[in-house]
Amino acid sequence: MTRQNTPYKVVDLFAGPGGLAEGFSSILDDTGQRAFDIVMSVEKEASAHRTLRLRAFTRQFNHGELPEAYYDLLRGRIDLAELAEMYADEWQAAEREAILATLGSEEGDQLVYDRLDELLETGAGDTGRQFIVIGGPPCQAYSLIGRARNAGRKDYDPETDDRHFLYREYISILSKLQPAAFVMENVKGMLSSSVGKQRIFEKIMVDLERPGRIGHEYLLLALAPAESDLLNAEPNLKPRDFIVRAEEFGIPQARHRVFIVGVRKDLIEETTERLTQTFLRHQGERRTTQDVIANLPALRSGLSRGDAPEAWSEAVRAGARKIIAALQSSDCRLHQNITEAARNLCEDAAKLEVRQRKSTLSELPPSNDELERFLRDPRLSFTINHESRGHMADDLTRYLFCAIFARVTDGQSPRARDFPAELAPAHSNWTSGKFADRFKVQVEGRPSTTVTSHISKDGHYYIHPDPEQCRSLTVREAARLQTFPDNDLFQLLAHFRGDARETS
Repeated sequence: MTRQNTPYKVVDLFAGPGGLAEGFSSILDDTGQRAFDIVMSVEKEASAHRTLRLRAFTRQFNHGELPEAYYDLLRGRIDLAELAEMYADEWQAAEREAILATLGSEEGDQLVYDRLDELLETGAGDTGRQFIVIGGPPCQAYSLIGRARNAGRKDYDPETDDRHFLYREYISILSKLQPAAFVMENVKGMLSSSVGKQRIFEKIMVDLERPGRIGHEYLLLALAPAESDLLNAEPNLKPRDFIVRAEEFGIPQARHRVFIVGVRKDLIEETTERLTQTFLRHQGERRTTQDVIANLPALRSGLSRGDAPEAWSEAVRAGARKIIAALQSSDCRLHQNITEAARNLCEDAAKLEVRQRKSTLSELPPSNDELERFLRDPRLSFTINHESRGHMADDLTRYLFCAIFARVTDGQSPRARDFPAELAPAHSNWTSGKFADRFKVQVEGRPSTTVTSHISKDGHYYIHPDPEQCRSLTVREAARLQTFPDNDLFQLLAHFRGDARETS
């Protein structure tokens, strides 16, 4: 049975794999139906768009009423083309919703604005009040890391970097739709980023108050202000008030992002109470990495060369022996504790039992935890996107050292100065102090660090806390830290044989 119409239509810009839309679509009204209808999602990156499109397909069905064929897809019993053929109407609706386009390009804008015109034609009068716009422009130009890279380029001119001004595409769509409300999200580096002598954040705030300088004005609100009342008609907000620290709201990830919520001033009375009920979450118990990944099936990492279960086991034991030998000539402050843990790992065959690198058919134990219930699908008795990466043997040794170090220090990752010289990587800047935390464990008793979209390139920064698994995090573990539901299939590889656009 397909879904019913919902009160607000949501347009998601710069959508990525759909994290913001996932949050909105998870909110149910009093009848158990979705309170928000995601009608358009725009993303330019192909693999993220594939994930977005499949998720759009699942939203064509009422909450909790996915067809069994979807689970057959997850099991690998059917391919994507077969699913699309079986549910042609729902698949076509998903393709209309999830648009592969680059905002700001002539072709991309044509696709997006044509679709917006279609959506606006379905209503009469003030159709904008039916809409909410969400999303945020790409963050590379605002992030501290991105700005540091740019500063090192002699020819870099921020005033000619189009990424600084992609937010204007967001503003342009706001001015066209005149939605009841919007949510803009970005990295907190936006608060300090400047072009010329003007702060980007100040410019964005002015533009958001009256998008395009036409139509309605918006009251700009912060979700977690330090001192101000969200419902105050004239909130006295400072830039830092717009930072939301996810770990303070029950999320197992220390993700700090700027969120700006705008509400049309002419709709304040009828909208603000509803938005408040929808967006705000009371602060509660902090959730940790352990809370969401500990019960996933244990895996072994892979070897980038000569991978085999027995070869991996021996590589880890060799790494443990190397750690023990290196510590004998080291002034590491935890020499004895790390040596003992490494020796136990080496001597106890059960600790390095031969495991698989991929787990798809392991049922998770029951749980009454609220977050677990949100993540899980009671019809999904197996784990998807849970496959380890391959690593060089030398990196396995470093991962093992880091995981043991974090465990014996109760949650502290080693910095460069803590590594014995024999374990140090051959990086020219290893001792410079600039990358002292190049290897970081996502420790068990704390929220994880921010999970980035380029985690596949940063395995050193996402080391699993269990020394016996000796690996970086899987896609499913990273997804759980970001609270993506377990039935959300991330299409990272072209593995659906039925779609020519997704095969090599």
